[in-house]
Amino acid sequence: MKAAELKELIALNTLVFETLGKPEKERSFSFGTLKRWGLDLLKGKKQGIETYFTSETGKHTRGEAFDENGEHYEVSEILNKMPAKKKIFAHVEMINGQSFLVAQLREGDDNIEIVRLPIATILMAYYKKHKLFNLVAATANIGTAIELTKHQGQEGKPVPYEKLPDKVRRFLKEAKKIEKTTEFGRLALSYFGKNKDGDDRFRLSWLLPTIAILELDIAEKVDKLLGSFK
Repeated sequence: MKAAELKELIALNTLVFETLGKPEKERSFSFGTLKRWGLDLLKGKKQGIETYFTSETGKHTRGEAFDENGEHYEVSEILNKMPAKKKIFAHVEMINGQSFLVAQLREGDDNIEIVRLPIATILMAYYKKHKLFNLVAATANIGTAIELTKHQGQEGKPVPYEKLPDKVRRFLKEAKKIEKTTEFGRLALSYFGKNKDGDDRFRLSWLLPTIAILELDIAEKVDKLLGSFK
């Protein structure tokens, strides 16, 4: 079969499952989430003004002064709990094709930006810290939605839904449960059957809201599910 014919065959027979909606752009997070991202919340002065900011866990100590990105910081306290009446909200911002994690310490209309970092940097460190190695391998690109991909074996004509093995159907069922939690998702699956050694052959693409993956319980479920499909 010619490459163009195979491509057309796959396009016509790939299964697509969608949870309608828009990728979640903002979510509230607990104080412990900052620790899970590998960040300390600090209180002190930035350019001489009393405020809050973050740094890599353990990088700075109380009483320390430092310069970063052309700005001067003084650390008066390393916090071990959320400041009174404040909450952490985070969202994804896109700038010139690159995605950034922006987190704010919020009280009413008062927003203090405490994180602005390339989200890929945060995610990869977060994956490795929590041993989410299936997510490390599957992450293809990151915007407000993250694309996870997995490909195994030689391509051929995709199997119709009615003939999918139970293992693959269970995978789709669990993926749908995760998307119900995240309120958005798009999963495209081409399952080509088994090879002569009994190994599954497939191509998978899965879109989920990036901000949801920063919740450890969701990330762990996605990582475990990806690892189960092999």
